[in-house]
Amino acid sequence: MTNQQIPSPCFVVEEQSLLNNLKVLDMVQKASGAKIILALKGFAMYKTFPLVKPFLAGATASSLNEAKLASQEFGKEVHVYCPAYIPNEMDELIRMGNHITFNSLSQWELYKDKVKEVGIEAALRINPEYSEVTTDLYNPAVKGSRLGVRSELIGDTLPEGISGLHFHTLCENDAEVLERTLEAVEERFGHLLHQAKWVNFGGGHAITRKGYNIELLIQLIQNIKTNYNVDVILEPGSAVGWETGFLKSTVLDVVDSEGVKTLMIDSSFAAHMPDCLEMPYKPRVRGENPDGEFEYNIGGMTCLAGDFIGGFKFDKEIKAGDTIIFEDMIHYTMVKTTTFNGVNLPSIGMLKTDGSFELFKSYGYEEFISRI
Repeated sequence: MTNQQIPSPCFVVEEQSLLNNLKVLDMVQKASGAKIILALKGFAMYKTFPLVKPFLAGATASSLNEAKLASQEFGKEVHVYCPAYIPNEMDELIRMGNHITFNSLSQWELYKDKVKEVGIEAALRINPEYSEVTTDLYNPAVKGSRLGVRSELIGDTLPEGISGLHFHTLCENDAEVLERTLEAVEERFGHLLHQAKWVNFGGGHAITRKGYNIELLIQLIQNIKTNYNVDVILEPGSAVGWETGFLKSTVLDVVDSEGVKTLMIDSSFAAHMPDCLEMPYKPRVRGENPDGEFEYNIGGMTCLAGDFIGGFKFDKEIKAGDTIIFEDMIHYTMVKTTTFNGVNLPSIGMLKTDGSFELFKSYGYEEFISRI
């Protein structure tokens, strides 16, 4: 990095890359007739919302706090889905939303009178019992899943007051996976789609990933719209922030233990990049070379023994003071960070199209103490 204004550690969104993704999503909307809304659970960097709002129809929230963020900072349509709703939040939540999805028939029965009184659109989340997500932690269709209603529980008729259906069984998947998922949805819920006004395809669509079959996605959306006379909604999170920025960190020390060298950095996988351990996946580091001569583990600064990832190779020796850039660190990172071990949260900023850097936020003791 040549821009010395960027602190370390820092999540940095690249303005031009974000705009490029938004233009792709907007093209899909216009070509297919679908609405695309932002899933805040994957990308909630509200300082970028002035860039995002002109392209997307709204945002989807999975909590009262996210709904407030969508309402106050995004200011367009607010869609809500929670696996279970907290009773004393419900009045405020339904007055903030345009659409609300219920995870079970019992939750719908509990709140249907309130929803009908306010007059917002309501849906059921359905379980197509099909998913190609290979990591169970991220698979909503595993046996015994708590997410979504199975077809036999609904029967032949949508409950009175339910106007939509909502499924979400993808995770960074291609359009071909959506095609096979839709086959399962139509097989189990086709009769109910004929009764619905709209269907939400959920998130997990890797629309902005290189090689994604956008033409197929558009065709699939149009087929569902035509065959069932429904509106279609998609709510990606990762696709908005996909490859739009990085996490800058600095090497504090190099530890050599029995010939294994570990770069000790001022960030943390456990606290700042949890998906790297949960999924798990190996993040890309700028400048690494799988055939490089110098191999290292990279270790986070918490005391958790497993706060490291191994197998990074470089063409040159890495030393204390060097910069480490983790690529594609804008989606599902900031929304999951913690102050575990008292570690500071990384700063947040934007690398603008003119090459300048704008710092959005820095964090310190106040954020740590406010969480415990």
